[in-house]
Amino acid sequence: MEPAFLVAAFLGGVAALIVRLPPLVGFLAAGYVLNAMGYAQTPLLGAIADIGVTLLLFTIGLKLDIRTLLRGAVWGGASVHLLASTVIMIGVLSLAKLAGLRLMQDETLTTMAFLGFALSFSSTVFVIKVLDKRSEAQTAYGRLAIGVLIMQDIFAVVFITASTGELPSPWALLLLGLIPAAPWLQRLLDAMGHGEMQMLFGMMLALVLGYGLFSAVGIKGDLGALIIGLLLAPHPAAQNLARTLFNIKELLLVGFFLNIGLIAMPTLNMLLIALVLVAALPLKAILYQLIFMLFHLRHRTSILASLSLANFSEFGLIVEVIAVSNGWLSDEWLVILSLAVAISFMFSAILNSYSEALYRYLSEHLPRIPKADLDPSDRPIELGDAQAVVLGMGRIGRSAYQRLQKHYGLNVLGIDSNPNSVKKLGEKGYNIMEGDAVDSDFWDKLMVSPSIKLVVLAMPHHAGNLFALEQLQDRDEFEGHITAIVEYPDEIKPIQELGANAVYHIYDEAGRSLADSAAREAGMISHLDQLG
Repeated sequence: MEPAFLVAAFLGGVAALIVRLPPLVGFLAAGYVLNAMGYAQTPLLGAIADIGVTLLLFTIGLKLDIRTLLRGAVWGGASVHLLASTVIMIGVLSLAKLAGLRLMQDETLTTMAFLGFALSFSSTVFVIKVLDKRSEAQTAYGRLAIGVLIMQDIFAVVFITASTGELPSPWALLLLGLIPAAPWLQRLLDAMGHGEMQMLFGMMLALVLGYGLFSAVGIKGDLGALIIGLLLAPHPAAQNLARTLFNIKELLLVGFFLNIGLIAMPTLNMLLIALVLVAALPLKAILYQLIFMLFHLRHRTSILASLSLANFSEFGLIVEVIAVSNGWLSDEWLVILSLAVAISFMFSAILNSYSEALYRYLSEHLPRIPKADLDPSDRPIELGDAQAVVLGMGRIGRSAYQRLQKHYGLNVLGIDSNPNSVKKLGEKGYNIMEGDAVDSDFWDKLMVSPSIKLVVLAMPHHAGNLFALEQLQDRDEFEGHITAIVEYPDEIKPIQELGANAVYHIYDEAGRSLADSAAREAGMISHLDQLG
């Protein structure tokens, strides 16, 4: 790969961070800069981008509860939005034609319907990256957004099959054999341990068993990677595998965003049409919101999911490639769509950086939904008479829970956003509830209980702990003690500045505990105490 690609991506990411935008916006801009400098797409960059997207969908599957797709708000919301959004985009394109934009003058209603369909999808890559960055993929609104995106991917498979006129091979029926084979795959995952063999096994499953096998029988390979991930999701090691693949997936996806900018350089007229399309994104978000409200979801869930989905999808580019190759659209539309997708990412990145503030403003102007009418999966949780709350029931959170309960005799409540973890720990006797610690409504409910004297922030991501502290500081009625953990030393100061009473670096604490235990076993504790 050209060294210039790496340099441009790095500089673009740095520039985006300086102006407080997600690095992916800088990667997109870098692609257009490279294009202007005369660089073009390369087979290697394309392969890197494809692998990144495949691993992305595989890791989505690893973290997804299949029951999410069976919710009416997911499959029903995705279906209604697909139809309604297509109609809205036809209207926008018709207005552009009446306004006299040159490229629109010769387009028929059929062509505009085709374009409207391509623009009705939201970007899986963009949304998952935003959710991962904010540690919100397992929140109520995160699971809703991901579920809608997966349904859209399924619609995409149906469209591609219909548009190419090629049905999947009869051999595709043999893929049903993967369902009874899932326990064997899970046992193999266990046998791989936690090192490089686990990562290699995961990549083999995603790229060979998922993408390769499904593509060989005429089914979209990315969907195959997602399905293989779903088969592994119930296994306890699935979450660890997802974390193991996280960094390599993020790095490879840089190629995806560079590729968009390298498709072609737009003219002024193309830019105008792309801006017209992007101007319709608020209508797309409003449509999502109205549909989600029909399913009686909390306003925070529906608003934040709608904001995260307010973008165009890279799938639109796949649709355009098929359309251009079949002679249904001119080559110019591929450039316009690539530009509209890139600008929509920038628009959505800025919009989502203010999502919490927008939610608080909009919720005041929306009709209140009685608790009894809310979807059961989206009702606020009751915390009861807990004296201590542990947020994040991973390995560290579970250890803190057990210590507080057994050694100090406290009534402890564990909170975790992962429904699979909540179910398994509940079966083991933990007092645990599913809750979203980055949900301001959750914190409103938490403060109702005056018995809570201690909050332990043991979430695996720094952003989640910071948000939790900000919520606690906004609520004067809470006078309890706040303790937090951090993974990196540079995270200690921001946590302290937000008012945590105690902050612990997990590796320092592990080392200190190990040294104390070793000294105790060697009979040195009393001697060391005397020296101290």
